[in-house]
Amino acid sequence: MANVKEYSVEEKLTSLVNLQKVDSKLDEIRILKGELPMEVADLEDEIQGLHARQLRIEEEINGITEFISQKKEAIKEAEGLLKKYEKDSENVKNNREFEAINKEIEMQQLEIKLCEKHIKDANEEIAEKAQALEKAKKALNTKEGVLNSKKGELEKIIASTEKEEAQFLKSAEAARSHVDDRLLASYEKIRKNYRNGLAVVPVERDACGGCFYSIPPQKQSEIKQRKKVMVCENCGRILVDAELVDSVEVK
Repeated sequence: MANVKEYSVEEKLTSLVNLQKVDSKLDEIRILKGELPMEVADLEDEIQGLHARQLRIEEEINGITEFISQKKEAIKEAEGLLKKYEKDSENVKNNREFEAINKEIEMQQLEIKLCEKHIKDANEEIAEKAQALEKAKKALNTKEGVLNSKKGELEKIIASTEKEEAQFLKSAEAARSHVDDRLLASYEKIRKNYRNGLAVVPVERDACGGCFYSIPPQKQSEIKQRKKVMVCENCGRILVDAELVDSVEVK
């Protein structure tokens, strides 16, 4: 069975200070990136939606165009039948045949007018869809331009900080390995509670470096001894002496 090294409280506190400094450096890099990763992701979602909208409008236009073609064919058929019935009307033998042919002629004339109306309405709908398609294309081009710009910014930041960030992540992992799970869990929980991410702070001018709550002399003395983990009674941050903080350097 492998021997698990036990770290002293001072070693744990030193690792926590180191971890805090490294995490603060990583926070600075994330602040430098700002909202760019989220903005890029949102823009990509918007562009995907605009692509889908453009495709849907194009399919609708194609469907209406096909509908117009069908109605034009129907007009041709009706015109053909109209000519046939008009020719047949010249050879009618009685009023009954005459009325029947006239009825057929009227029906074909009505069919032609109805098809023409459908074609007119469909062309108007195509014009509206074309305007919507043009707007969608312009919106898409605008969003793609913004996305390319945002991506360019983000890529520059990533390129300039990638090596540094990787090194800090490695250092943070090494520091974590020197702290027991329970203390590390407390550290992570405290970090999440504060926007500046400070979970480990020094005692400065007899006060907590996080919330500036006054620290009694006796407690300050215990903190300097580094024999146990001390926390601020007001904000819950882990307290360390300023000398320990100054002794830990993060390159």
